Amino acid sequence: MSTDEAELEELRRRRLAQLQAQASQEAAMAQAQQAELQRRQAEQYEILRRLLTPEARERLARIRMAKPEVAAAVEQQVIALASAGRLSRQIDDATLRALLERLMPERREIRITRR
Repeated sequence: MSTDEAELEELRRRRLAQLQAQASQEAAMAQAQQAELQRRQAEQYEILRRLLTPEARERLARIRMAKPEVAAAVEQQVIALASAGRLSRQIDDATLRALLERLMPERREIRITRR
């Protein structure tokens, strides 16, 4: 009976070692993905810093707090324009507002009438 218990204990030990190795690999992969994401975000921030004036960056930061999906769409649009070579100068606040008006859906006006 003790040899069966020894074999069972050996199997448990191997399985535990295998699970620990797998967990460490998954943690390393997650850490690598996180580092890659941070690198991309830093690169994107640097590109936007060069393409936008300080006022436009400030407006975009305020929009990001209220509507992150709209801000992400604007950032992608600006980066796409720059990579296509369609930007000849920095984007100022007025240009950013015009871009936002094109990207944001129309607002419905709600009127309440009292009788």
